[in-house]
Amino acid sequence: MNLISDILYWISTGLLVPVIVLLIILFCRAIILAGSFYGQYLSIRKTEALLRNELNKLTPDTVGELGSNLPENSRSLVIMYMRQVLDARDTPAQVQRLLANFEIAADKDLAISKTLTKLGPILGLMGTLIPMGPALAGLASGDIASMAYNMQIAFATTVVGLVAGAVGFLTQQVKQRWYLQDMTNLEFISELLNDKRSINKTTEK
Repeated sequence: MNLISDILYWISTGLLVPVIVLLIILFCRAIILAGSFYGQYLSIRKTEALLRNELNKLTPDTVGELGSNLPENSRSLVIMYMRQVLDARDTPAQVQRLLANFEIAADKDLAISKTLTKLGPILGLMGTLIPMGPALAGLASGDIASMAYNMQIAFATTVVGLVAGAVGFLTQQVKQRWYLQDMTNLEFISELLNDKRSINKTTEK
């Protein structure tokens, strides 16, 4: 039994360094994500009011003119897909494919936020529990310095893991709302294009 306990102790202790390295990587990625999230927020603020005004006055007759009113050289994902949907207006299957591709692109952008949300607290908890063994051993042997060092590692990894998870959670929640609104706008344009095609067929008859 002692041998099994020793093996488990060695395994858990050996995982401490990889856990700390992964936490540092996740924390750095969280900082990068926060910066890109802020840039994305500024971009959305610039285009949101314009899109709202354009879509509010859009009709099946004027939907074809939307492309000329969209911001040029915009790096916004929804603007790019709006242009592609308008270019494929005569091919309903292609429009549906573009809508599906937008969902995939949005989910890909959310992937890092989801990863931080899940892995941050998990690695933080592992980084908390692993040093507790050596800390208790140090307490039992009277080595207060060793116990204090291991407790410091435990608290630090907890904080870093929770911060990374919090950044991931907040960005995921906000981005999901953004992409839901964008998907709604794209589907609205798609429906208007369908209405326009129906009107044209009726007129031809």
